[in-house]
Amino acid sequence: MTTADEILAEARKRARDNGLPYDGALTPAEAAQLMREHPKAILIDVRSRAEWDFVGRVPGAVEIEWKSYPGMQPNNRFLDDLSARVPKDAVAMFLCRSGGRSHDTATVAARAGYAHAYNVLEGFEGDRDGSGHRNTLSGWRAAGLPWSQS
Repeated sequence: MTTADEILAEARKRARDNGLPYDGALTPAEAAQLMREHPKAILIDVRSRAEWDFVGRVPGAVEIEWKSYPGMQPNNRFLDDLSARVPKDAVAMFLCRSGGRSHDTATVAARAGYAHAYNVLEGFEGDRDGSGHRNTLSGWRAAGLPWSQS
């Protein structure tokens, strides 16, 4: 089995190889393993409240909206909310629907002093399939990782 340190090393390599402005990029399975095994790993779900309520939640994740539904208005308190709930020395793993907002939030967090900011690739729902549906090809749910729907 791959250790937490090996996962983080591979995630850092992905970030370097792709010129990313944050510490690393994780697969959903890697992020889930870090949640279980690394004492400083925190998953931050940056989707909207509507997505949490109607699509599903990751148990144990810290929920901080990056943009709010409807209209996807920016959360101007994002960094304040983040600093109130996630310590700067955490392995901060950002998750959204498909990887775009989490890339943006990992970038903002890294610039704000989170030295261990990671994007969770594929997000909660992953890419669209040939029919335009998510959750079938990639992402947290498609990988069979823990989630619930309220």
